[in-house]
Amino acid sequence: MGELLLHEVAGRREDLIALTQDLIRMPTLNPPGENYLEICEYLDRRLQNAGFETELIRANGAPGDSDRHPRWNIVARREGRNPGTCVHFNSHIDVVEVGHGWSMDPFGGEVKDGRIYGRGACDMKGGLAASIVAAEAFIAICPDYAGVIEISGTADEESGGFGGVAYLAERGYFSPGRVDHVIIPEPLNKDRICLGHRGVWWAEIETRGEMAHGSMPFLGDCAVRHMAAVVAEMEESLFPALAGRKTDMPVVPEGAKQSTLNINSIHGGEAEQDADYTGLPSPCVPDRCRMVIDRRFLIEEDIAEVEAEIRATLERVRAGREKFEYDMRELHRVLPTMTKRDAPVVASVARAIEQVLGRAPDYVVSPGTYDQKHIDRIGRLKNCIAYGPGILDLAHKPDEYVGIGDMVQSAQVMALALQDLLQCK
Repeated sequence: MGELLLHEVAGRREDLIALTQDLIRMPTLNPPGENYLEICEYLDRRLQNAGFETELIRANGAPGDSDRHPRWNIVARREGRNPGTCVHFNSHIDVVEVGHGWSMDPFGGEVKDGRIYGRGACDMKGGLAASIVAAEAFIAICPDYAGVIEISGTADEESGGFGGVAYLAERGYFSPGRVDHVIIPEPLNKDRICLGHRGVWWAEIETRGEMAHGSMPFLGDCAVRHMAAVVAEMEESLFPALAGRKTDMPVVPEGAKQSTLNINSIHGGEAEQDADYTGLPSPCVPDRCRMVIDRRFLIEEDIAEVEAEIRATLERVRAGREKFEYDMRELHRVLPTMTKRDAPVVASVARAIEQVLGRAPDYVVSPGTYDQKHIDRIGRLKNCIAYGPGILDLAHKPDEYVGIGDMVQSAQVMALALQDLLQCK
C-alpha cells in the first residue's frame, strides 16, 4: 500500500505545480489582508471536488477584520467510512509584503530550475498545496480509511493569527474532542519535524520629555535622547546577559538557541510626512519617543522574569538620568511550546520521512512562533507539529521559492502519515 501511495503522489507532480502557482498568483498580502475571500473560494471549489464538506468562516470582530478587509478562513472536513481519529492540516493563506530586490514577478509563480518562485511560495503556499495533494492521493488509494481528514486555510498568521487559527480555536475547531493530530506545513525543511517554538514578549516603551523650539533645545527636554540612553543601557547590560543564556530545546538556527531581543522600531518627534511632501519639518524638541521591542525567550525562562528584566533595565536608566520618565505596556505574549517526541503524530511523520528519504528526521524547534501557539494555548491540543517543504531561511526574502522535488517528497510523507494515522493498510 505504501508504494502505491508514493507512486500516486509522484504522478500528481504537475497538478501540485499548477496548484502552487494558482495560490501564489493570488496576492494575499497581510497587512492589510487582501484577497482572502478569493483564495478561500478557490480552495472551496478544489476541496469540494475532492469530497470535502467545507465552511467559509469570517472572523468577525477579530483584530484587522473590517468590511474592506474581512478575515476569511476555510475549514474542510472529509469523513471516512468508519470511525477513527482526525488528522488536520492547517496552513495560513496570508503572505508578507513584497519588499525590494526581486528579479522576477513576485506573484508570477514562475517555474525555473526545479523551483517555483513567488511571495509565499515557501511560506507557505507550497506546503498548503502539498497537503491538499497528499490528502487527495491518499483518498484515491485508501477510500475505505477510518477517521477524518481536515484541511484549513487560515488568515493572518503573519500578524499573529488572531483572525485565523485563534478565532477558530476559540470556537472549538481545534479542540481535542474534534481533532486528534495537527500538521502545519510550515517551511522547516523536508527532513525536519518541528516540535514547537520559543516564547515571545512584545512591549512598547515610551519616554517623555518637554517640547520646545529646536533652536533652543535647552528650554525643552528631548525624549529621543532619553530613549538613546535606554538603548545604551540595553547594549551595556541586557544584550550580553541574553547572549549568555542557552536552551536545551533543539532550536534552529544555532543563534536562536539563546535568548534574543530585537528593537522593532523607534519613533520620536513629528510624524513622517507623505512621500509627496516637499517641505521641511518644523524645528521642535520631541516630547515623546516610542520603541517597540520583540523579546524571544526560552522554555527555561519565566515570562514574569522576562518582563521584570526589561523594567529593571529602565529603572537603572531612571536612577542615573535626570528627568527620565517612561511608560511600558505589553503588546503581545506567547509562551514557549514543544510537543513530545513520542507523540503519535511525531512518530507517524518520522516513520514516513524514513521511508521517503531513507534517513531519520531531525527534530527542531522554531526560533519564531507560528499558529501552533493557538492550538496549544486555546485548543489545549498538544499533538501538533510543523512539517512541510521549503527552507526556513527563504521566508520573507526576495526571490522566495519552493523546490518542486521537495514538495513532492513532503506530500509523500504527509500521505504516508495519513495512511498510518487513519488505519489504512
